[in-house]
Formats: sequence, C-alpha cells, structure tokens
Amino acid sequence: MQTASPTHATPTLHLVCGKIGAGKSTLCRQLARAPGTVLISEDAWLAGLYPAQIRSIADYLQRADQLRTVLTPHLQALLRAGVSVVLDFPFNTAATRAWAREVFEAVAAAHALHFLDVDDAVCKARLRARNALGEHPFQASDEEFEQITRHFVAPAPQEGFRVIRYAADGFMIPDSIR
Repeated sequence: MQTASPTHATPTLHLVCGKIGAGKSTLCRQLARAPGTVLISEDAWLAGLYPAQIRSIADYLQRADQLRTVLTPHLQALLRAGVSVVLDFPFNTAATRAWAREVFEAVAAAHALHFLDVDDAVCKARLRARNALGEHPFQASDEEFEQITRHFVAPAPQEGFRVIRYAADGFMIPDSIR
C-alpha cells in the first residue's frame, strides 16, 4: 500500500493556547509525531539565542517579538513546502493569535488552535512539579504565574479560529471545533 507523501497532505499550522502549566508543550510533542510535521519551541529558541538574558516579563516580550519576526518567513516557507508545523508558543492573547493568522493566511495553509482549558490550581501544581524537575529552560514562580495569567485571553469565536478545546485530563472536549 502506498501512502501519500507529506508534501501532498494539507500543511497545517498547529497553535497552542493555555496558561503556564496547562500542558502546551506536552501536547505539542504529541502533535509533532505526525508524519511530515516539525516542532518549533519558543522556549528552546529563546534559551539558545538569549542565554541568561531573559530575567523579566519585559525581556521575554521583547525577545519573543524578535523571534516571531525572524521566524515568520521561515514558517511560511515550511508551510508552502507542504510541511505541517507545531508552534510551541503561547498563543494566549488576541495579538499573538493575530500574528499566527498572518503566518498561515499568507500561504493559504490550514490551522488548528489547540486550547487547553485548565484551571489555575491544576496549572500551578504542574508548574511547581516542572520547576522541581529543573529540566525546563525557564522557571516561573506562583507570583510570575499570576502576573502572566492576568494577560491570558481565551480564544473567542469572533477571532475565527478552528479551535480544538481540551480539558485538564488532556481529552478533547466534544463540539469544540468551529
């Protein structure tokens, strides 16, 4: 039996939305297992490009903006080439989701916005466990969680994204795709 090559499949830009500790990176690694799919991790790129230079939320915002600017044409080239891309970036505001829209619409690629709808208590517990392991390039305190979470905006229907919503247990919530 012959299977289609990834260049013949519809390239998809996968985006994730969820608070710190919601499970975005875990889901991204699962999504990236699909044939013809690459994973691009914001945390890995920022840690590699700016070692020990991100000490505040302002530092992060500046460096993340620079990274998005540089990656945009590369992401579009991958999608044009028929490669699906999983972006392990936090698409937690309307502004970051607008950037993603610019990426996929410019090349007429498909998209999926994976929304991890997990409450604060679960996220904080997961964050503390992640911090304790010491394997993640960035650690966040409960106070930083609160500061960052204040800016979180769940995707709204009027944004027009194809949203796939997940509960804390990682299971997709039925009727979540628009």
